[in-house]
Amino acid sequence: TIPILLSGTKDYVGLAQTGTGKTAAFSLPLLNLLETADRFPQALILSPTRELCIQIHKEIENYSKYMREIRSVAVYGGTDIVRQIKEIKQGVQIVVATPGRLIDLASRRAVDLSKIDYIVLDEADEMLNMGFKDALDEILTYASNVKSTWLFSATMPREVRRIASSYMTDPEEVTCGTKNSTNENIDHVYLLTEHRNRMETLQR
Repeated sequence: TIPILLSGTKDYVGLAQTGTGKTAAFSLPLLNLLETADRFPQALILSPTRELCIQIHKEIENYSKYMREIRSVAVYGGTDIVRQIKEIKQGVQIVVATPGRLIDLASRRAVDLSKIDYIVLDEADEMLNMGFKDALDEILTYASNVKSTWLFSATMPREVRRIASSYMTDPEEVTCGTKNSTNENIDHVYLLTEHRNRMETLQR
């Protein structure tokens, strides 16, 4: 993946299960492609959940630890939007966002997507499963001057394929493992609890 993305000009589809290093695969090339002197959003990374959004942002901060001119911000719902707007206005090159909060910011003209060069759709299948289809279409329409779009997904259902065909040009496709499969080494466990006890149960 990394040699393909370092070109900065090709659209890309990566199919891989959780835990195969997708965040590093797109973050490391991205950090090398940014114009560090420019203090406006050049890269947009979309994730389905606030937890993944925060995780990606933290990883990018780790990877760019010695690149002091690089600034990124995580924007997601359920927290103070005014603080997030302030962080963006201070000058950032990378915006990591959930679709709903990003559209809210764009509608307030708090974030300029017109100069975005690179878009990363992480866990694209999950974003569509969570009902972000219209939001993704709107965001991809806003960002009209993109050099390349990178789509990462564990599976490739019809709607993910539609995004690739509608918004990407002859994307390079790389598959790690088997298409449309989940990692067999992951155990899924759930516990039933009363709603009022969920935090205590989770902590225990």
